[in-house]
Amino acid sequence: MSDANAPLLIKRYASRRLYNTETSDYVTLEDIAGFIRAGREVQIVDLKSGDDLTRQYLLQIIAEHESRGENVLPLDVLTDLVRSYTTQAQSVVPQFLAMSFEMLREGQAKMMENLTKPMTGVPAFDAMRAQQEAFLKAMTGGMANWNSGPAADDDEADAAPKSDDLGEIRKQLADLQAQLAKIGRT
Repeated sequence: MSDANAPLLIKRYASRRLYNTETSDYVTLEDIAGFIRAGREVQIVDLKSGDDLTRQYLLQIIAEHESRGENVLPLDVLTDLVRSYTTQAQSVVPQFLAMSFEMLREGQAKMMENLTKPMTGVPAFDAMRAQQEAFLKAMTGGMANWNSGPAADDDEADAAPKSDDLGEIRKQLADLQAQLAKIGRT
């Protein structure tokens, strides 16, 4: 087993087949994309020349995803990238993109950290939890196997949700979303 911090070495043979040196098997571009999504750094080298082909293959992975309609990069960003290759901005763009993605990663990490913290300190948490329980109950028609909260009496559990109840739940859910938005701004 190799060091998880070291990049996964992929060798490209003359036949253009890609060989995973860790597992001693051939891989596809989708496999490489999966390694990267799982958090592994990848280095792809040409077996004969030793040239680093990582950038070329990463761009190919992005191009394939974009061509399948999985549009992550807006058209104006792609246009600006093409323009940057022909202007003096070329020297600034890589650093700007690297810093932007680092800020995005940090923001995502902070958001996940905040989501995993206990929510009991958040104002209106109990009300939000009660609304979620009521919403689940309404959506499942009071199914007995959805025990997300305290058990209700049998008559209430068997009753189908009334349209008035759903309207009230929607209103309360909108109110909670507004309260959460206010909390997020502070």
